[in-house]
Formats: sequence, C-alpha cells, structure tokens
Amino acid sequence: MAHASTDDYVSTLNDLIETCKDGEEGFKKAAENVQRTDLKSIFQQLASQRAQFAGELQQEVTRIGGKAETSGTVGGAMHRGWMDVKGAVGGKDEHSILEEAERGEDAAVDAYQKALGSDLPSDIRAVVEREYQLVQKAHNQVRSMRDNTHVETPHMNRA
Repeated sequence: MAHASTDDYVSTLNDLIETCKDGEEGFKKAAENVQRTDLKSIFQQLASQRAQFAGELQQEVTRIGGKAETSGTVGGAMHRGWMDVKGAVGGKDEHSILEEAERGEDAAVDAYQKALGSDLPSDIRAVVEREYQLVQKAHNQVRSMRDNTHVETPHMNRA
C-alpha cells in the first residue's frame, strides 16, 4: 500500500474543515431558531467551538503547504436551508431543531472517525484526536438535550 502523501493529508483536513464550517453554520441557525436561552447559549458555544476547530485545521493545512478550505459543503448549506424552512413552518419546534443538530453531529463524528482511520502524521493526528473527543462530547450533549425535550403534537387528537 502506498504511503499517504501531503495531498492526502490536505484532503483529509479539508474534509474536516468543511464539516466544522457546516457545524458552525448549523449551530448558528439552531441558536437563531430556538426560544430557550439555555439552548441558544449552548448552540452559540458549539458554533464558536467549530469555528475554532476549523481555524486550527486550516493552520495545519497551511503549515504542511496546502491550500485550506474556507467554506462548508453544499450538502451542509442545503441542510441549513431545510432547517430554516422547518423552523419557519414548524413554529421553531425545539425537538425538531435538536434532532437536526444531532443529525449534523452524527455526520461530524463520522467525518472525524474517517479522518482518524486514515494515515496521518502524529502531529496532525494529535490535533484531530483532540477535536474528535470534543465533537463526541458535543454529540452526546445534543442527543441528551433532544431526549429531554418534550415533543409537542397539538394536531394529533383532532378528528
């Protein structure tokens, strides 16, 4: 098997940068769409965490001579657009927004696991590993908030 090259590392890191940018934007949207101040605050913290992660990864890409990704994915933008529509139509149902946030976090966890499954130099791996631990923690936090948010179904009992 061929040894991974700098281009491979750049590609892996750029995928994570896009994932972090998607997460940052997704959490900003979630913060705009919830009423509860505790959720708003958590979503804002996670948005800035992802911005910080993207910045760290961009520095790594530049350090190894690559061109760093600066935006999220098309899929992420579509996902956020869908969250906007759902927020407007669904009256900003917190449970739905938390479900969407968890879906985004599932994707982030997968992206980090994929990156850690690839051949990375130890200095870069250390950065990815540290971020992965925090992404995993955020995923679990979002999931537990979702599980503890009451689902309102006002239209269920109408004949």
